[in-house]
Amino acid sequence: MIVRLTMIASGATLAARKGRFPLDEPLEPQAIARAGATGQGLRRADRIWTSPALRARQTAEALGHQASIEPLLADQDFAHWAGKGFEELQVEDPEGFATWFSDPDAAPHGGESLADVARRGSALMERLLAERGHTIVVTHPGVIRAAIVHVLGAPLTSFSKIDVEPLCLTDFRSDGTRWVLRAHGSLPKGQRGVD
Repeated sequence: MIVRLTMIASGATLAARKGRFPLDEPLEPQAIARAGATGQGLRRADRIWTSPALRARQTAEALGHQASIEPLLADQDFAHWAGKGFEELQVEDPEGFATWFSDPDAAPHGGESLADVARRGSALMERLLAERGHTIVVTHPGVIRAAIVHVLGAPLTSFSKIDVEPLCLTDFRSDGTRWVLRAHGSLPKGQRGVD
């Protein structure tokens, strides 16, 4: 049995460009156009899921897909850090900010830790082992990093060493027993399909 998972990072938002922790903000207009161009290069899938976040739902729509909401694809809950900038937090909560980067189990913002996101990502990957065919998901960089770390068996401290830009595609394959990372990067403009 061949199982395929293509993860797509949601498009860019103004908050992300300004180095802020996300709120449930919409995509930038140019992100919608870029997602539309990217969607032309995607082949059909057996199922398409999206995070509940507005930016992910808008990305899926701009890609040209009708997607079902999957709660496991939600972005990390940053609680009282949501909407705040990195520089602002380095001044306001330097110890918490440093701890968040060094300890995957820490949640100084009062929301989810990286370990919590990794557990959700692992649960999603394990669930998808039983799903025949191709699943496309639109989600967030943290969830995609969690999937990569899970598949590679890497330590959670490697989370911050994986770059996931807006509309980045990450492709996994499975024989129904284990996952392999097949590709990670951007879909070039004009590419006809992802094999």
